[in-house]
Amino acid sequence: MPSSTPVRWLGLVLGAVISVTPSSAQPSEPYRDNLPAAHPAIGYETGELDDPVSRLAEAVASGSITLDHDDRFGYLPSLLESLDVNADTQTLVFSKTSLQATLISPRTPRAIYFSDAVAIAVVQGAPLIELVAFDARRGAVFYTVDSARTERPRFERPSRCLQCHQQAATLGVPGPYIGSVSASATGRPDFRLGSAVTDHRTPFDERWGGWYVTGTHGTQRHRGNAVARDPATPAGLVDPANQNLTSLARFVATDRLLVPTSDLVALMTFEHQTQMINLFTRIGWEARLADHDGTLDVEEAVARRAGIEEIVRYMVFADEAPLSGPIAGVSSFTETFPTRGPSDPEGRSLRDFDLETRLFSYPLSFMIYSDLFDGLPEAIREGVYARLLVVLEGLADGFERLLAEDGAAVLAIVQETKRGLPEAWLTR
Repeated sequence: MPSSTPVRWLGLVLGAVISVTPSSAQPSEPYRDNLPAAHPAIGYETGELDDPVSRLAEAVASGSITLDHDDRFGYLPSLLESLDVNADTQTLVFSKTSLQATLISPRTPRAIYFSDAVAIAVVQGAPLIELVAFDARRGAVFYTVDSARTERPRFERPSRCLQCHQQAATLGVPGPYIGSVSASATGRPDFRLGSAVTDHRTPFDERWGGWYVTGTHGTQRHRGNAVARDPATPAGLVDPANQNLTSLARFVATDRLLVPTSDLVALMTFEHQTQMINLFTRIGWEARLADHDGTLDVEEAVARRAGIEEIVRYMVFADEAPLSGPIAGVSSFTETFPTRGPSDPEGRSLRDFDLETRLFSYPLSFMIYSDLFDGLPEAIREGVYARLLVVLEGLADGFERLLAEDGAAVLAIVQETKRGLPEAWLTR
């Protein structure tokens, strides 16, 4: 089925049937059947958890960590500090597409903050704060904590999160995603007009319907900052005044937000990260299910190789939609994100931004440092490493956009900054 064909699945966001139209630039069909989270090889709902949010929850319950309740922002600042998430990662979505959809609107957007390991979402006046941790084995694990002041806030794991976060948009495993929708003046998405799951492969002009976007991007156009006044007309590219915004003051009371921006560069970084998480989770689950059930055969082995190839293409940005001109954010994110490192002796990092013709200076995902990558089954991880090495050395067909100097720089950075590399990497 061509990748531009709408993919449909039953979701419980607003009780609607959601239509996802992947970008024509995305080379592989994004739909996957849901994998069984309850399978003993996965144990999504069972067994001990060991992720940043579960560890924080245990520390709060024991009294070894106290979360401070701010008069204006509740537990949000304390959660960000405790989970090592920067406030400048803030992005704002105003479409009614989450657990607390009724409270979200263009005037009261949902703020999302993220790191490699966790994401936190907050809606003004909402009774719950939403969190997701990216567990090395389970993938995305969802939590909530009450917003109201209490001596020891309790963290819960609501199973209903998977009604929307284990679907086609997340490759059939629990995961995050960024969607681009047509939203009304109240923020209600019109799924009859379709919605796109977006990442670094999506053309600029198909991104961010239902999101606020602050930053400059020249003549490039996106679908953010726009609502459909006429229900018969899709939102997006409807008003040039909604492009290249450096302030959201005409849309929202920015003093009610932790920071006044929904940074363009942060949003693009999180876009890349979301589908990288889902790709890692999907192939890990598939391998564990096959190994547990003893179903590994020639067909399964071929499928694994295809999955590894898909992951490697995504990791090296082989199908990234190029920028036609420079872009710039308006928060401190562009400066602070690279400092999270690691950096090689020359000061180079996979987190360094380009922002002229592409997102990053060195085309290999920073998620190679994540627990999700390190937690892949050994055979899968070794397969990814082996294929990456061939690609970075310029010996693979189909990666013509990866220049020789790019491959050499990435290889040198990873050799200096990544622990546990295979011997073949260290001898190059």
